[in-house]
Amino acid sequence: MIKQFLICAICLALCPTVFAHEINGTIFTENKTPIAGVNIYNQNTGSYAYSNVSGYYEIDDVSEGDVIVFSSLGYKNQEIVVLGSQLDATINLVMLVSEVSLDQVVLVSKLNVLSQFANVDVKTNPIKSAQEILRKVPGLIIGQHAGGGKAEQIFLRGFDIDHGTDIAISTDGIPVNLPSHAHGQGYADLHFVIPEIIDNIDFGKGPYYADKGNFNTAGYIELNTKKSIDDNLVKIEVGDFNSLRSVNLFKISEGEHSSAFIASELVLTDGVFDSSQNFNRLNVLGRYNYNNYKDEELTLSMSHFQSRWDASGQIPTRAVEQGIIGRFGAIDDTEGGNTSRSNIWVNHTKQLDEHQQIKSKAFLSKYDFELYSNFTFFLEDPVNGDQIKQKENRTIIGAESVYKRTFHLENHDMQFRFDAGVGFRYDDVNDVELSRTKNRSETLERLAFGNIDELNGYTFLNGNLKFKKWTLNPGIRLDYFKFNYVDFLSENYETLDKTDVIVSPKFNTIFAASKKLQVFAKLGYGFHSNDARVVTASTGEETLPYALGADLGFIFKPVNRFVVNTSFWHLLSEQEFVYVGDAGVVEPSGASKRYGVDFGFQYQITDWLFLNSDVNYTIARSTEALDGQDYIPLAPDFTSTGALTVNNLNGFSGSLSYRFIDDRPANEDNSIVADGYFVTDFNINYNLSKSFVVGFAIENLFNVEWNETQFATETRLFNESESVEEITYTPGTPFFLRGKIAFTF
Repeated sequence: MIKQFLICAICLALCPTVFAHEINGTIFTENKTPIAGVNIYNQNTGSYAYSNVSGYYEIDDVSEGDVIVFSSLGYKNQEIVVLGSQLDATINLVMLVSEVSLDQVVLVSKLNVLSQFANVDVKTNPIKSAQEILRKVPGLIIGQHAGGGKAEQIFLRGFDIDHGTDIAISTDGIPVNLPSHAHGQGYADLHFVIPEIIDNIDFGKGPYYADKGNFNTAGYIELNTKKSIDDNLVKIEVGDFNSLRSVNLFKISEGEHSSAFIASELVLTDGVFDSSQNFNRLNVLGRYNYNNYKDEELTLSMSHFQSRWDASGQIPTRAVEQGIIGRFGAIDDTEGGNTSRSNIWVNHTKQLDEHQQIKSKAFLSKYDFELYSNFTFFLEDPVNGDQIKQKENRTIIGAESVYKRTFHLENHDMQFRFDAGVGFRYDDVNDVELSRTKNRSETLERLAFGNIDELNGYTFLNGNLKFKKWTLNPGIRLDYFKFNYVDFLSENYETLDKTDVIVSPKFNTIFAASKKLQVFAKLGYGFHSNDARVVTASTGEETLPYALGADLGFIFKPVNRFVVNTSFWHLLSEQEFVYVGDAGVVEPSGASKRYGVDFGFQYQITDWLFLNSDVNYTIARSTEALDGQDYIPLAPDFTSTGALTVNNLNGFSGSLSYRFIDDRPANEDNSIVADGYFVTDFNINYNLSKSFVVGFAIENLFNVEWNETQFATETRLFNESESVEEITYTPGTPFFLRGKIAFTF
């Protein structure tokens, strides 16, 4: 009996060795160029892999008869049935170029597979303006309240994120959020990104990602721009309100292993307001890419952005209702500002062998910002008015290296990968100023003035264990912060300082129930830092307030061209950031809780017709206030976006899209309400030839009256003896038509 038992045990132990194998190989284009990032998926076991910089792939847990699918956006899916002779063998593959299709996205056990589905929309319905970049994230709503010059106000998962307090945004690895910013914590201005060079978008909701640090509470967004361009491009857009936009992309060089191009964007407009906006924006980017298609890739980029504008600001409801001003008028039309950002950055990937890789990045940014606002008009100063100036000059330096190692466990039926990263970011912010001013020329009083130094050093470990239908993703992150502030208004010179450390554990689980269904559970800590001027003043506010989140949901793809996703989620925040209307700043307040449900779908009806929509419902409340007094100002409870898109139908392409946000509380007791809106946009393009495109776009197709941003603010007009607290708002764009001509060569 003992002998028989031992024989059975040995046989069971050897079973995986007998039946579990691997296949490997290299994936090429038709012109024999290796392709990185191709997804290799085993439909029978749920295991998956990606091709590396040399096009090499290796996938475990393969048995005879398994169906292996090779997929990548813009390429026709390839499918093979593994023969016995192919086990532990090399299988090279050629991918054929194809129109983008939803069936090119395979439902794999990847943490943020929804990003891949969203990129179908990016490819078929290209981003048409800087404001549209963030709208590609399902459930995210933006608003502009300074005529296009300031960063957009962001709403996501029941957060009024203001300009970036609770979402980590980056582009090509460069952090966009600016901590301890003159206008608000985490300020994230994406206007230095040229829409035409965006290649794909990666996003995740919640604080579940070990490689994402500061501001990753409601989620993160990373934009990736093109490393090279296929064709030169000249584009001109002309529209209402004396609007002009010019985009140029030109190849500088093109070789077997390297290429370089330059891109530029110029935007001019008077704007929709009675007072001319006098808006201008200039973007220039130069990029060099080297790829030996073997084991190394290097991308060097330089960019410069600058913008100037006048603004009509937020207007009080009563001023319009009483006929003092029109809907697009102004109480103080001397608002506005200017800003610029210059970047130089390098991204490097080194493939050490089939199982080891090092990815590194380094960046240097020079940034300046000057903004004039008047939120309360004559509340504080009945004679000169309440105009304020917010100003800063900043240098940002940072670097990061991530070592990635994959272990194929001995029976090839299990794979473990870990990422180990280390990096830093240093912000040197000079002459950070908040002053009372008059006519943008005279400084009446400095309210705050000083220098800030802020250092964030970090390290993280991220594991990924794949076994049969299960994927386990534990992670942990350690962040160290050092804040320094020198107050120039203090009588005695003194450097105020504060240091703090936060540990952020994460754990995510994915169960691939079938090739059509993925179930996931996510749990993690995240945080957003507080302003250096707040934490060094020792006012008792938290330095690094944490957020604890949990998600439970599924992604279901019943057929190749239809996918549904749902997530139930909960998030606790230790400290909320709330907009203070009378001061025009965002200040920390108490703890909060949010919970809700996200639902969305994408459907490719035909080869050329796509439909997508999402619906998001949230309950957001303060946990430190009495019932009825616990509403979080401007936190949206119901939002929805969607689009019907035509892609290359007899030369025609275009979309009809909508965005909706429900009424929401504007103050803590919901006695003042910010009105919701439903706005529809339309665009259509026609290819006159392979290289010549004409088209037009309409914002607010049905010319509805809507308020883009709204705040409950106490204001006083020049002829009033008493102040009034009510909604002040920036009116949304009316019917706005612009046409375009684009030529590629």
